[in-house]
Amino acid sequence: MSAISLWRRASGAAADGHYPGSVSLERRPALVIVGAPGAGKTTVGRVLARRLGVEFTDVDALIVERAGKAIADIFLQDGEDVFRAMEREVVAEALTGTDGVLALGGGSVLAAETRVRLRGHRVVHLMVGLADGLRRTGMSTARPLLAGVNPRATFKALLDARAPLYREVATVEIDTTRRSANQVARSVLEAVGEVLPQAAEEPVDPDDPLDRPTPHDSALLPDPSVRQ
Repeated sequence: MSAISLWRRASGAAADGHYPGSVSLERRPALVIVGAPGAGKTTVGRVLARRLGVEFTDVDALIVERAGKAIADIFLQDGEDVFRAMEREVVAEALTGTDGVLALGGGSVLAAETRVRLRGHRVVHLMVGLADGLRRTGMSTARPLLAGVNPRATFKALLDARAPLYREVATVEIDTTRRSANQVARSVLEAVGEVLPQAAEEPVDPDDPLDRPTPHDSALLPDPSVRQ
């Protein structure tokens, strides 16, 4: 049974997408993905969408399309307040205008109105630790909030500030530490009831980047002076 069918059954909607006695039903995502930078929201989101046979939508990509420029340029040229206002608007539209799997930007949950809008949705929080997050982002200057003198301290402060907000909106929390995108996606599907825990897992392909976990803790972090 698909994710959308499961949601309809849980909500009481009929197969044609209508509630008894209602006229119409707005579109809504089957899953909403939240988490800090480096958690794998886009990568895992795409894997989930493929396995569920639904569309994938990335809020950051929608913002870039609407603004006509990169997010880093929005921060630099217009300021964070302008970006956050656009983000709130795009998230609100996506929560009622898209279906399938929806990945929010890492800072989307900072807005109280967005956290309210997420109530009633199946929200998956992909948890990432400091070391894994830094490895995956590469301390990239393309991420505006990490482009400082001390990206490690900035990232830690970001995790500490946002973790309670992710937990507030989440219906499911999945640890991504040293796990591949395919492993994380499998855990998500088990947690939301799309795959039974005892179901056979797909074989690991060493040549598939989605099957490669984050390096162990002793692996060196990226050099912030080297452009990734």
